[in-house]
Order: sequence, then C-alpha cells, then structure tokens
Amino acid sequence: MNIARLVGKALHSAPYTVAVILAAGCGSRMGNASVTKQLRLIGPLQIAVRSMLAFERCPEISEILLVVRRDEEAVMRRLAEENGIKKLSKTVLGGDTRQESAKNGFLALSKKAKFVAIHDAARCLVLPEQISAVVKAAWEYRAATAAMPICDTIKKVTPEGFVESTVPRENIYAAATPQVFDCDLYAAALYAAEKRGDSVTDDNMLMEAISQAVKIVDCGRNNFKITTEEDLFRAEAVLQRREFTNGD
Repeated sequence: MNIARLVGKALHSAPYTVAVILAAGCGSRMGNASVTKQLRLIGPLQIAVRSMLAFERCPEISEILLVVRRDEEAVMRRLAEENGIKKLSKTVLGGDTRQESAKNGFLALSKKAKFVAIHDAARCLVLPEQISAVVKAAWEYRAATAAMPICDTIKKVTPEGFVESTVPRENIYAAATPQVFDCDLYAAALYAAEKRGDSVTDDNMLMEAISQAVKIVDCGRNNFKITTEEDLFRAEAVLQRREFTNGD
C-alpha cells in the first residue's frame, strides 16, 4: 500500500479552504505614522509577512488572498515572493472598514473555495497548528473561531461609569482570528447583514445574527492583535521565548 498516495488523496479530498488575510489598515494607534502597522517589523519580518507565513505552512490552507491598501499592493506582492509565500493567489483592495475589507476578500474567492478563513494580519503570532485546529473545527461545525479565555475579572458598568455587576468569567472568551466559515453559510450571513444594515466588528457577529453556532477553539493568549507600540515589544518577547522553548 502506497502511504504517500493515501496521504495525497486525503489532502485532495479535504474541503478547499482559502485564507483571506486583512492587511489594509493604517494602524492609527501605532506610534510610527510613516509606516502602516502591517509593514512594521517584528524581528526581521513584517507583521503581514509573519501572518502569511503561518498560513503558508498550514496544510489545511489551499490558497491565500491578501486584502491590501492600494499604495501597498506592489510591496506586499514583492514581500510575499521574497519570503517564499507560494499560496498567495491574488491581492484585493480593502474597503473603508474591516467589514468592507472582509467582504471584498470574500467576493474575490474562486469558485473552488468551500471554506473561508478570515484573519487579521495584525494577529501575526498565530501558529500553523492553531490555524489547523480552527479549520478542522469549521469543517465539522460549518463555523469556528480562534478565541482566548478571559482571565481577568470582568465588570459590567452603568452608563455613568459605576460598577453594576460582575460577569462570571467561566464561559467568557475574547474573539480572535482566524474565523473560518462554510462559504455558502458566510454568503447567506453577509447578505442578511446587508439587508438589515448591520455593522459588525468581527465575522462571528454575522453568524450570531442568523443563529448559527460558532465553535470556539482556544488558541492561547499569544494570538493577540498588534495594536499599540507596546504590543510590538510583547510580540518580540513571545518570539524570543518560542526560540528557546520551540513552542507557543
């Protein structure tokens, strides 16, 4: 029995899954206004490159589509080529909001796509095995998201800024990315949201609005979003620790 043929057949029969990586922001909360967040360096690599490499190395991802700013399209393509990112099939221009950028990416998918994995490029510390876990959960449940459990004590406050109550944290998670969905399901949720005029800050909210269950996959506390200058130092520390421990 040819093991290699069996493995190849199994991979071929897996649902065709495309990563849509969102890298079209301006990073207004970062200190260096001359360089957008996705092009800031963490170690020797740009944030967007680190995210692309994670999906490049994930066997469940068949193709990568990168959503970019118009003025960065050429440099993103060059960086992808220089760093051996062979799964990148196209770049798509982003919109004025994250929601519009995700939609633009989704509408540019090829007909082969059965599942879409939407990811914020700024979550560049995600590991290939974490992506795999979310994708496999989506294959089973049609919708899945990376998340991290909340360890802090969470308070609900009044509009005036006073503590109203303590939120039990046992089942409270912070949503992260990738967020992976069956393409037909995502298309239906997107259409429904537009009909209602909904504005969402993550794609799980599209699923919530149509009462579609989303499977949570704990991807750890290091899958955080680079938002401020301090996050860059935190990310550098995570990478240094990974070098010594060979893990997350």
